[in-house]
Amino acid sequence: ADAATGGGTAPTANNNAADEQSQMALVTVSTQAHRLLGLLQRVLVALSLVYAWSPVLPALLRFEGVVLWYTTNTEASGIARPAPVSLMDLLVGALILLMTFSLTRNLPGLVEVVFSSTRRVSSSDRYTMATLARYGITIAGTVSALSLLGLRWSQLQWMAAALTVGLGFGLQEIFANFVSGLILLVERPFRVGDVITINQHTGTVTRIRTRATTVLDFDNQEIVIPNKTFITGQVTNWTLSDDVTRLIIDVSVAHGSDPAEVQRMLLAIAAEHPKVLREPEANCWFMALEGQGQKFELRVYVGAVDDRLPVRNDLNRSINARLKAAGIAVAFPQMDIHVRDLPPAAAAAQETQGA
Repeated sequence: ADAATGGGTAPTANNNAADEQSQMALVTVSTQAHRLLGLLQRVLVALSLVYAWSPVLPALLRFEGVVLWYTTNTEASGIARPAPVSLMDLLVGALILLMTFSLTRNLPGLVEVVFSSTRRVSSSDRYTMATLARYGITIAGTVSALSLLGLRWSQLQWMAAALTVGLGFGLQEIFANFVSGLILLVERPFRVGDVITINQHTGTVTRIRTRATTVLDFDNQEIVIPNKTFITGQVTNWTLSDDVTRLIIDVSVAHGSDPAEVQRMLLAIAAEHPKVLREPEANCWFMALEGQGQKFELRVYVGAVDDRLPVRNDLNRSINARLKAAGIAVAFPQMDIHVRDLPPAAAAAQETQGA
């Protein structure tokens, strides 16, 4: 289990990477917040100008008379009527697209600023809210702009049918990853910041995107995994509802050792370590009598994934020192070689050959 959650100085490297990510996230949030404030300032200036120029605004209605092209609308009665698309519709549609692009680009910063002061909304919740809101704003803004330009569902249904055929032939994986990403955001089997294991890869979830999820492993490598893999495969989440995990320390001692004394010694070592939890309490079991010696398992619980390797290292060092001080030998593989005498006929033949 610990091989899957890092190696060597993995916890330290993971903490450093987490600190760097936090600093980068703060810089990104600050940049997005400044962009939103700039956008708000420009909107307020535009509204002020509109209020100041209100007497001459009716002149802008002349744009309604500038027809760029015609589209066909089908009424409820089934009668098709031409509908003009004016220059005003084009300008308003372009403005809606611009506002949609600006909001979807800077929305995470707005969510961080609004909800960062409350403890009820965690960082992973804010990430989910920002992502879902970005999808909703993008869809609503795009549909509104296209409607002003005359591209309604009646004109897009053939394109939708062609897209459906394309999904059936070559885009099914992309579509499956997109739907899987929405399921991950809503169902939340893991969140941004969780430590997960999937397909022999273990790391911290840093981003959940439309097509794929990014996992930062303990070698500081970013692994991009398609979202479909998380839906169809098995995922181990080390920190979903609780950060407490169990460590199993295997100890083998030589035959002839007192099992009760070994168990008392191992439990005392676990009780002395500050990072070993008292609840659930540690326990030690005499597991087997093997050919090399007696096998024990010391099972302890730690409160964080990053504590697994340091605690294992400390316990192994303490166990080695205590066993040596108590005169208890550690079991090691042994092999006995039995040499038997040759039969008389074979011994006589060997002597004859030697002569």
